[in-house]
Amino acid sequence: MIDFLIIGHIVQDVVPGGYTVGGTATYMSTTVRNLGRKTGIVTRLAPDFVIPDVLHDIEIHRVSSTQTTTFHNIYHEGHRTQFLLARANDLQPEDVPATWRAAPIVHLGPLAREVDARFAKMFPGALVGVTPQGWMREWDETHRIHPRCWDEASDILPHVDVLVLSEHDLGGDCAKMAEYVQQTRISVMTQGAKGCVVFAGGIEKHVAAFPAREVDPTGAGDVFAGAFLVRLQETGDPFESARFANATAAFCVEGPGVATIPNRAQVEERLARR
Repeated sequence: MIDFLIIGHIVQDVVPGGYTVGGTATYMSTTVRNLGRKTGIVTRLAPDFVIPDVLHDIEIHRVSSTQTTTFHNIYHEGHRTQFLLARANDLQPEDVPATWRAAPIVHLGPLAREVDARFAKMFPGALVGVTPQGWMREWDETHRIHPRCWDEASDILPHVDVLVLSEHDLGGDCAKMAEYVQQTRISVMTQGAKGCVVFAGGIEKHVAAFPAREVDPTGAGDVFAGAFLVRLQETGDPFESARFANATAAFCVEGPGVATIPNRAQVEERLARR
């Protein structure tokens, strides 16, 4: 039985000489597995996609697709330009195995609007988290990704427990964040090296980041969200959970891909040193 279910596409990211595995499902599943959770992913993939060794001990329910979602991320002076080169078919509620629907933690992590809003109502007994970046994207004829209004927010947020999104996702629109906070039990706005702001129980609190030597920021928000949900279920304390998640995410940026995502002992040692 899995105890942390992730719904969203495993993707390919373009790197020099080929591809590497990426996406919310990849970074988050690696994180929560390393923190001791039995993890499952529901995704759509082309038949020729080979599950990489880094996703060992993670159960993957793959539904066939004509192609695998593929991104090209270009970083320059702290800014990211993204291109969507290929997109797998949408996920549907019936794609979730019946035995997985009782998972105590569920995360909806779309990358390219592939997760139907109906998923938000499927898990009434679970702790349900959302990272909405995939609903806040559109793409043009050159495949370049641009921000879009999150039209699905009002259909999703009242039915989930935790929203995690970044300052970049918001594009500086604080009014939108205030609107989202009103619809969600717990909201977190991540701020990169500055840490995050947690909104819970009528309290707004900044939680500082942990020092890190940034090598590759890709996936840090997904690592944060996974660690936050794990710790929130353990403690019920969103502010303690944010501190735990900041410590976990600090490891992620210190190396390429999922290579430096920590285990629980490493996170606890870093917390103890702070």
